[in-house]
Amino acid sequence: MESTIQIKTSIPGPRSKKLLDGWQESVASALPRTTPIFVSRAEGATITDVDENQFIDFAGGIAVLNVGSAHPEVVAAVQEQAASFMHTCVHVTLYEHYLRVAETLARLTPGDFEKRTLLLNSGAEAVENAVKVARNATGRPAVIAMQNAFHGRTLMTMTLTGKAHPYRQGFGPLAPEVYRAPFPYFYRMQQYGDPDACARGRIAEIERLIEVEIGSEKVAAVIAEPVQGEGGFIVPPESYLPMLAEVCRDRGVVLIFDEIQTGMARTGRMFAAEHWGVEPDLIVTAKSLGGGLPIAAVTGRAELMDAVQPGGLGGTFTGNPVACAAARKVLEIMERDDYPAQSRAIGEKVHTRFEELAGRHELIGEVRGLGGMQAIELVSNRDRRTPASREAQEAVEYAYRHGLIVLRTGAYGNVLRFLAPLVITDAQLDEGLEILDAALSHAGN
Repeated sequence: MESTIQIKTSIPGPRSKKLLDGWQESVASALPRTTPIFVSRAEGATITDVDENQFIDFAGGIAVLNVGSAHPEVVAAVQEQAASFMHTCVHVTLYEHYLRVAETLARLTPGDFEKRTLLLNSGAEAVENAVKVARNATGRPAVIAMQNAFHGRTLMTMTLTGKAHPYRQGFGPLAPEVYRAPFPYFYRMQQYGDPDACARGRIAEIERLIEVEIGSEKVAAVIAEPVQGEGGFIVPPESYLPMLAEVCRDRGVVLIFDEIQTGMARTGRMFAAEHWGVEPDLIVTAKSLGGGLPIAAVTGRAELMDAVQPGGLGGTFTGNPVACAAARKVLEIMERDDYPAQSRAIGEKVHTRFEELAGRHELIGEVRGLGGMQAIELVSNRDRRTPASREAQEAVEYAYRHGLIVLRTGAYGNVLRFLAPLVITDAQLDEGLEILDAALSHAGN
């Protein structure tokens, strides 16, 4: 297949190199970066850098660009709102976009019960507020998070996150009354024999944690990603989340689903919880909700959200009117154009191709995912499932030097993930997968 992507200079090009020198002198070194690319413009599923190199985007701004970069309708909505007013603070004056976003989220999120929504600036801030709501409504202090989880980099969210390096290293003491529960990562838990047995075993451990180590009268909430994102795109066995919901319901524990990465049609449903028919008490959204602008939400049972005293939730920039305008348009587009169906179609094609790649590359240990949230776990030894972290990094570097931006993730940094905008064309998808194939060949040598 003839390539449509023209790499005009070495990567990084001369302008990017010059900017990179200034970056290293002026920007905190703790800020992570995957590539040395400085973007000039982006559209749909392509990115162009300042040296006019073009790239296919399999990262989507880390699941932020489900509707694509610079969607013209979102851009128009942002421009119109910015021309009217950019800020008043919702505590001071109200505006319609906030209301309409809240109404739509109440209608679209799982659960046939009365709901309320709080809009915020980021996923981490939304997780923090979901925990505040659960603790306030229940009068209990303890929160249970999952192994391999990622919820953010603030004090509470890094405490909830299940990876010490680099997220918690040197930032202690951490928030109190946070406990860790097992998540069924069956690929690395073969001792259970089958996925359902793995799910039952993990649930039994959670029940023991609640009843024996903490005390059910102390547990305010359990928070989980329906599909773990930064943990490695781990899809739980079919029975796990329904059983988890039952454990919480029987004990009066608030079930929080972090759908920051899985929501907004990414898994082939508007929200991943729909795959299992689970209705969380609180659901956290962010990332693709704003189509590229920072906005997040906590949506949940009215009796929980309304239990918090007036003034207990909010913030100066929460529910910014320009970001609300973007979110309102994103939600409209996703419903009108059936983005969940687009995600399912893309995911089927990618999963099939990943399985084909696994047949040719010994480096691939497992293919997994739901809808347009797909991943391959790389291992240097399939029998031992030895994480191939170095090879994953080599594949990422080869890919961006040949016109594809792809990210790695997972507890061991050995999982390559697919998060392309759901507007990616067939030609772009095919070419990106060809580059990834070559990257795996390169990394495997």
